[in-house]
Formats: sequence, C-alpha cells, structure tokens
Amino acid sequence: MTHSASELSIGQVVERTGLSVHALRFYEREGLLIGPVRRNSSGRRVYRRLDVEWLVNCTKFRASGMPLATIRHFAELVRSGPGNEDERLALLREHQRQVVDRINELTDCLALIDHKVAVYEEHVSNGTASGLWNLPESADQAG
Repeated sequence: MTHSASELSIGQVVERTGLSVHALRFYEREGLLIGPVRRNSSGRRVYRRLDVEWLVNCTKFRASGMPLATIRHFAELVRSGPGNEDERLALLREHQRQVVDRINELTDCLALIDHKVAVYEEHVSNGTASGLWNLPESADQAG
C-alpha cells in the first residue's frame, strides 16, 4: 500500500505517537481529533502530520491529568476555527494551574520521601533499623 508523502497509515501513526491502534480509534470515536480522519481508496484510515502532532498533544494533556471531556472541548474549539482563542487560552491556563498545583503537591511528597530514605539509609547503615516504626507493646490498639 502506498501513501502520498502527506498521508500516514494507522501503523505509522501508532509508531509515531506511542498510542495503540485501539487508543487511536478510541480518540477518533470520542471526538478528540481536530479533524475527520480521511480514508483512502481502499477504505483505510489515512492521517496527516497535523493529526500526529495533535495526537502527541493529546497524550501530553492526558499524561498531565486533563480529562477526556476537556480535551474533547478543546478539540471542538479548535475545529470551530478562529474566534474562540480566548476560550482556548482560558482552558489551557486552568489546566496549567492544575498541573502546577499537582507538581507542588508531588514536590512536597518527594521531600518527605527523600527524608525517609535518608533516615532509613542512616539506620540501615548503622544497624539500627529494627526499631523504625515499631509500635510499643503497650500502644493503644483502638486509637
């Protein structure tokens, strides 16, 4: 099967995006793409480089916690064309805020984990680790 230089097969898109064929079809079915997927004369899906770029963006959005409904809404705005850039920007700024909040939360978690690793390393090295987090026999079990 031959493709023009601007057409990519589903296999090529899978290879370039890391998405499975199932996930790619799911994105299409859920309206997450910015344009309709075309079909070649054999009825097979063909994609454009722009589709691949958009799918890579979608995978980053998902990896950063953006809900599918938000990605769908963003895709709808893009498909609508010019005139809604302020709404797109607001959507992206809100997600940016959520990602920054999550990074801050994870940074705080990492600081605790780093501290615990250092404590355990010190106790394991000194042979005193057996006393870490052991409850005394008289500890209140109900409390």
